[in-house]
Amino acid sequence: MSISSILSIFLQFFGSLCFLLFGMKMMSDGIQKSAGDKLQAALHLMTGNRFTGFFTGCFLTMIIQSSGATTVMVVSFVNAGLIELSKSIAVILGANVGTTITAWIVAIFGFNFEISAFAIPLFGIGYLFTVIKKIRNPGLGQAIMGFGILFIALQWLSSTISLNSGSMNFLPALQDKGIFSYLIAFVIGIIVTAMIHSSSAMTAIVITMAYNQILTWQFSAAIIIGSNVGSTIDSVMASFGANANAKRTMLVHVLFNSVTAIVALIFIKPFTQLVDLIVPGTVTENITMHIAMLHSMFNIIGSVFFMPFVNPLCKLTHLIIKDDKASLPSIYKFEFPERAAHESPTIPVVSAQMEVRRMADISVQMFDRLQYGLTDLSGRFVVDHYDNLVREEDYLDQMQEQLTKYLLKCAQLDIDDKLRENINVMISITGELESMSDDCLSIGVYLKRITEKHYVFKKEDFDRLIPYLELARQLLQFIYKNINKALSKEQLDFANELESQIDAERKALKKIARKRLEDGADVKAELLYMDLVRQIEKIGDRCFNIAEQLALTK
Repeated sequence: MSISSILSIFLQFFGSLCFLLFGMKMMSDGIQKSAGDKLQAALHLMTGNRFTGFFTGCFLTMIIQSSGATTVMVVSFVNAGLIELSKSIAVILGANVGTTITAWIVAIFGFNFEISAFAIPLFGIGYLFTVIKKIRNPGLGQAIMGFGILFIALQWLSSTISLNSGSMNFLPALQDKGIFSYLIAFVIGIIVTAMIHSSSAMTAIVITMAYNQILTWQFSAAIIIGSNVGSTIDSVMASFGANANAKRTMLVHVLFNSVTAIVALIFIKPFTQLVDLIVPGTVTENITMHIAMLHSMFNIIGSVFFMPFVNPLCKLTHLIIKDDKASLPSIYKFEFPERAAHESPTIPVVSAQMEVRRMADISVQMFDRLQYGLTDLSGRFVVDHYDNLVREEDYLDQMQEQLTKYLLKCAQLDIDDKLRENINVMISITGELESMSDDCLSIGVYLKRITEKHYVFKKEDFDRLIPYLELARQLLQFIYKNINKALSKEQLDFANELESQIDAERKALKKIARKRLEDGADVKAELLYMDLVRQIEKIGDRCFNIAEQLALTK
């Protein structure tokens, strides 16, 4: 065979494979756009226990046709603190089972029917959903077009292989080396799946080649088993730069897929014989169904076996991967998850929401330090809290800067207008939280000055600050409780009422301070006291500004 013929065959195969991957990606993206919010809500609301987590992972993967997208989503949500480690394991086990649906679709429709005859009309129908206003649903249209492309690509792939099977004469030589053939196939499955980032696409390729009698039954089985190991590449990449629990989730995925694959490879002959007994017809007559059944049985048996050992697996991962340092780091890092954004554009937004909550959490912690300082003027505040307050303020400065850059990247993703508006809300909220940290530090500086300058205040003067401070604390706690949530009109009115009470109390306290000045009190001390009152009122203003932004959340 000439070099030009080999090159032509390679380019046809490569083009068909890329078209297949494009169709699968288009179908997955379309489904996520059509029901992305609901799918992700299901992922972190339906994980009440390991069984609901398992079925969540299974059905979610069946719907979006991508175990990679599900596992990346899970790792990202664990990193954001939305899902516990033990529950994430069950979701991943379910995802491994859910991904087998692709093999059944290819086996049933890809070769038993002339699906390519209506694949092009199907693509046309999908396109109509993207352009006609009355039925406009871009997500659904994209999913239908992706489905059509998937089967057009399968036909092209099958034609390329069947017409040029002579170009693959090297494969029989690899398939008659006994146990070494299984090892070769296993490694091929790992490497190719990791390269194309899709075990579903790899399964479709294997089914196509087996249908055209290029691959033997057991060689095909070994490739399928290997592809399960290669599919962990997505979770591995998603865990880069993540926290300890996200890395543990990735480790569980790698351990589960690797252990089950090695066991299945060791017992590949009895395993394939069991499939032969279950699937009707001979292997020659029904090779596509045999491969689909093996893929399902392999993952179902592995999941059933591992399900009772979820808690021991958690403990094992804790031994291997140590906890993150509990103290606040000096440098804040929040890298944009390119891989997660590629799988699902809404995942980075969910992660950003958790970082906004973390900003609010640190703000509350700073306020608590001030509350201690204002109720105890012995000087312990400077010793125990002031340096921490400075570090926290600097950390929130860094968070605000990096989160703003991160959210601007999120706004450039392929997301709907509602989510884009929510991103603008989050940018405003991070700015308010950073300004609040500045206000907290200013109060801390005043408290430090009181200690260093030995200013003397009557106990009743500072006692008057306690109810005032409590109003600010109530408004801050209200914001913290409702961060990232849409506020109703009644809730916004409640926040407005608290803010009005803070303003009224500020005026009353300043009036009292001015009266003390007129009576001959220490001018510097009283001016500092009024500065304290003003800064506490500014914290209330920041909180109400956040409440107004939350009311805009959709």
